[in-house]
Amino acid sequence: MPSACVPLVPQPPTITLQSPKDYIFDPREHIIIHCEAKGNPQPSFRWARNGTDFDVKSDSKIVMNPGSGTLDIDIIGGKAEAYEGTYQCTAENEHGKALTNKIVIRQSRSPLWPKERNEAMVRQKGAPLVLRCQPPAGLPPPVIFWMDNSELQLDERVSQALNGDLYFSNVLPEDARDDYICYARFPHTQTIQQKQPISVKKTLTLFNQKSSLIFFLLLCSDNPQGERRPRILLPSEPTSTKMVLKGVLLQLECIAEGLPTPDVSWQKVGGELPNNRMALHNFGKILQISDVNESDAGDYRCTAKNKLGLVHHVIKVAVKAAPFWISAPKNLILAPNETGILTCRVNGSPKPKISWFVNGVPIESESRKVDEDTVIISNVQIGSSAVYQCNASNEFGYVMANAFVSVLAEPPKMLTPPNLVYQVITNSPAFLDCSSFGSPIPTISWFKDGRISIENGDQYVIHENGTLEIMVAQVLNTGKYTCVATNNLGMRENSVNLEVKEPTRILEQPKYKVVQRGMSARFDCKVKHDKSLIPIMTWLKDRGELPDDERFEVDSDSLTIKNVVEGDEGTYTCMMKTSLDQDSASAVLTVVGIPVGRKPDPPTDLELTDQAERSVQLTWTPGDENNSPILSFVVQYEDSLHHKGLWVNLTEVDGSKTTTQLELSPYVYYSFRVLARNNVGYSEPSNPSSQYRTNPAAPDENPSNVQGVGTKPDNMVISWMPLTGYQANGPGLKYKVHWKRRDMDESWSSQNVVDKSQLVVDGTPTYVPYEIKVQALNDYGNGPDPEIAIGYSGEDVPLSAPEKVQVKVQDGTLAEVHWKPVNASSVRGQLQGYKVWFLRDSCRITIFRFDMQEKVIVFSGDQSHGQIPDLQPFSIYRLSIKVLNNKGEGPSSSNQTFETPEGVPGPPSFLNVVSPGLDSLSLEWGPPVNNNGRLTGYTLRYQPVNHSAEQGFVHELNFFANETATTLDNLNTSMLYKFYLSAKTIKGSGPTITEEAFTAMDTGETMCINSNSFPSIANTIGKEDWTKEWVNGTHSHMIKSLKPGMSYKVRVVATDEAERMHSSKEVPVTVPESSLPPFYLLIFIFGQHAGLLCHMFPSGFLFLYPAVPNRQVDIATQGWFIGLMCAIALLILVLLIVCFIKRNKGGKYPVKEKEDAHQDPEIQPMKEDDGTFGEYSDMEDHKPLKGSRTPSNGTVRRDESDDSLVDYGEGGDGQFNEDGSFIGQYSGKKEKDTHEGNESSEAPSPVNAMNSFV
Repeated sequence: MPSACVPLVPQPPTITLQSPKDYIFDPREHIIIHCEAKGNPQPSFRWARNGTDFDVKSDSKIVMNPGSGTLDIDIIGGKAEAYEGTYQCTAENEHGKALTNKIVIRQSRSPLWPKERNEAMVRQKGAPLVLRCQPPAGLPPPVIFWMDNSELQLDERVSQALNGDLYFSNVLPEDARDDYICYARFPHTQTIQQKQPISVKKTLTLFNQKSSLIFFLLLCSDNPQGERRPRILLPSEPTSTKMVLKGVLLQLECIAEGLPTPDVSWQKVGGELPNNRMALHNFGKILQISDVNESDAGDYRCTAKNKLGLVHHVIKVAVKAAPFWISAPKNLILAPNETGILTCRVNGSPKPKISWFVNGVPIESESRKVDEDTVIISNVQIGSSAVYQCNASNEFGYVMANAFVSVLAEPPKMLTPPNLVYQVITNSPAFLDCSSFGSPIPTISWFKDGRISIENGDQYVIHENGTLEIMVAQVLNTGKYTCVATNNLGMRENSVNLEVKEPTRILEQPKYKVVQRGMSARFDCKVKHDKSLIPIMTWLKDRGELPDDERFEVDSDSLTIKNVVEGDEGTYTCMMKTSLDQDSASAVLTVVGIPVGRKPDPPTDLELTDQAERSVQLTWTPGDENNSPILSFVVQYEDSLHHKGLWVNLTEVDGSKTTTQLELSPYVYYSFRVLARNNVGYSEPSNPSSQYRTNPAAPDENPSNVQGVGTKPDNMVISWMPLTGYQANGPGLKYKVHWKRRDMDESWSSQNVVDKSQLVVDGTPTYVPYEIKVQALNDYGNGPDPEIAIGYSGEDVPLSAPEKVQVKVQDGTLAEVHWKPVNASSVRGQLQGYKVWFLRDSCRITIFRFDMQEKVIVFSGDQSHGQIPDLQPFSIYRLSIKVLNNKGEGPSSSNQTFETPEGVPGPPSFLNVVSPGLDSLSLEWGPPVNNNGRLTGYTLRYQPVNHSAEQGFVHELNFFANETATTLDNLNTSMLYKFYLSAKTIKGSGPTITEEAFTAMDTGETMCINSNSFPSIANTIGKEDWTKEWVNGTHSHMIKSLKPGMSYKVRVVATDEAERMHSSKEVPVTVPESSLPPFYLLIFIFGQHAGLLCHMFPSGFLFLYPAVPNRQVDIATQGWFIGLMCAIALLILVLLIVCFIKRNKGGKYPVKEKEDAHQDPEIQPMKEDDGTFGEYSDMEDHKPLKGSRTPSNGTVRRDESDDSLVDYGEGGDGQFNEDGSFIGQYSGKKEKDTHEGNESSEAPSPVNAMNSFV
């Protein structure tokens, strides 16, 4: 029994709260180590750290909570590492010592990633790839995830292993990127550490030529790997083993590579996977089994499969178990000289070792016998109370439990308060408590009314804790019950009273109400209950409280709702509740706007009068109309002779009548019933009338829908809709079928047919008309004369072909065909029409391919001509005609051949503008797909288009049929031209195709970008705001409206057939400060083979980086500087002339002397090699030179980009031959004469500028 319920009884300590065995703390928070215990007297507490007792009070940062052993360690701002270790708390009083588990205290750690250098990884397309994460060892271990510019999406091909490594079963071009980053999130400290980014990309080679402005971007071949069988990447060994502890989560991992990406599946060898505890994760690559037990041990096979094969890997799983409790030892209270047994039942794998301790010390006393998991304490005495510890351990852990043995000599004490009154409802169970304490444990006895002893039996049960249970209490069980507790030290008793009450019952339940709006509704609820109990009546509406409305009045046994509205509709519940039980009942309230009617009651008293051969009068008495007038009556009948149990509507009678005359048929056993109808619905049927039988008679009608249709060329099938039994009018129903040829004078043939609805007439001629009639008859005579129907015998395929077939060609696409219709007798069936078959036999120009598909046109009915549209001009056709009937086609007419004349050609297949120059444009085009005749040439018209879209003078050129290219010279620079091209035959010109193109501007920049192969850039275009202009597969593009003094970066992006994106390297461009707007950038895109760009990349576009202000001021282009240079040059020229004249005269001037004595370093002699004067350089204000980049320290260096223009040296005219090789230089115009100076509009090359301004 729980000792806590016993006051002032000695009790050894019991641990009630302790911290977990493994405690990881956050250094930013206090360390709280729990140790709570109870006992009598109240236990004291002490602690051991790393196996040694330590004084808690000696450390000011450690506080032990009052009344417990819980430690609060303030480590904020201190050295948290100093408090790591193994802690154990001991709670003790004079009766024993209880110990907590050993609690290992460790600080959470989130170490930084070690410094490392990640080399860029280059992989072939389709090859496998593993990116290692190798996170730092944190405490607890971190959560790993990968990201690029967002969280990395994993799938069947890309997966993250349990150790954090990232696996690619096969790499794709879109996997190339520079920012694969492995992150480690440490949950305790809420920090995230990241690994250095890993770059995965293809090799990019930059090819440099000695050119100032031309860039070659060449991408190494992908050299993709082909499809291959799967191979297991993880686990890497041929076989592997896995050990898992019982009760934890088992995770098995299997990652494979291959192309196509393999599918992974799992099986347990020789067993089944536990479906209720199993889950697959990481797209089937991780098998998880929760709450592992011994049955989960065994071999697990992982299978990776693709269309080329499969591969297996077997993981051997062994299940071990840390010690776990089967039953922990329980506390004992013993009397002196008694013997007690403590049992410690545990299990584990391997089998745990059990050790016993008393008050924390190994057991050595002879009075305590240890037998593995059992301790026997013999002949205990007062003062031998103690706390025993059972410790079970193996290599995977331990469990420990405290159990005290308290030795007491106590007489019985009653814990249940005296004179309690128990109340129960009749037929319910009753429980009477008798809680006591004593040592030895008292024996409990029960008595009723002080003298009747109660024993365990059918009606009574005495539980071990002393409680008396009366299983089904009745009124006669009411009375006083006495509980007596006895041991060898004394006896105590306690009395309680039991009262058995009558149940609460609702005698009159509320009833369903239909109330008119504005009226009152009353629900009654009469209840019976025990008179000694106080009932509480509660009304609910739709299971909730009644509305707070004065219209709702609640009395002791009723609910009244006044002036009801539509919102009052619902379910009302009456609930009567007492302190012991309750009962309830419900009813529905319906609110209507007008008095509500119900379906009428069924009619009664059906009577048959005025009985005749074919009629009878039916009379009835209406039932109650139930507040809704009867609108009509429906009379139904049953034919018990032919269709017993089937009631059929016979007639409907107005609601104001109660009789009707019924028309009857012969040979029917009638029974009648009547239904009444009002606005609510139909009543139930009345009871059937007496049976009325009509006499048989000859049929009144013949079968309907008589037809004659042949199914074979020599037969005719006559069919009809048979009469029903009701229509037969008598027994022996049969049909007499008559037929004869319509086109001949012959007598009728006839045959009787019974129980069928068709007759096959054989031996008929092919497709001739017949007159047919079918008459009904029975045992009482024949039906009326039947009507004649026309039928036909069976059809056969036509015998003849159309003759005199002629074709009249209207134009190149339309012809009209005429023929002589066949004789009607040769059709041998119903003529459906004529089928014209025609085929384009050949093209009159044999070098062209043509469509030889047969075509068919059907002309319905008896036609003799028709039109054949959609012909191909300048072609030869064959044509034949067949006649059609329902059976099929007749023979074909003789083939007729006809030719279509020439027509205008289709549009040229393409028109491309290539190689735009400053004043020229080259055009290429292709012949039409459909020439529609002999091609005589092409007409090219072109005109300039200005910036306001106004078109200029139209130039027209004509070309021969074998010409498909031309170059237009003497065009305006930087002008947009529009071209119109059409092909011609002798019939005229065909449709026109158009194209537009710019000529180059000589003040612009020009560059060439090789696009033979671009690296894949899927998802790597970046976050910069690029301007995009479409190229549409051409080999050049002009970027307009650039701003002077701004810097740009340009690249070309293309998409292939698989929608993958590819990009060239970025090329820097700087617009000169002195350029007059608009400024244009002409870009040439070329490849190793003509047309390769269009073939590989059907669409492309340019990305233009946003302009950045050019802070470099080109001094050579400034007006003031040019003027200054000119003045200095003129002055030097004058001085030289003066000196020359003076020297010729032999004299010396002061100027000459000064020049000889102190030469000006800023004035350089005239260069002899090119005849130009030396340039001026301001050393104090060293401005940057055009085409160069000057750093802040004033030194001239090459740009950090590998694409620096300085690397390419001087340039010349940039030209490329057809295979894309370099054949010239691109710097623009050739070197000018000395007197031209800097007047050239062509930008100087960077090297020239460097050489000039030294």
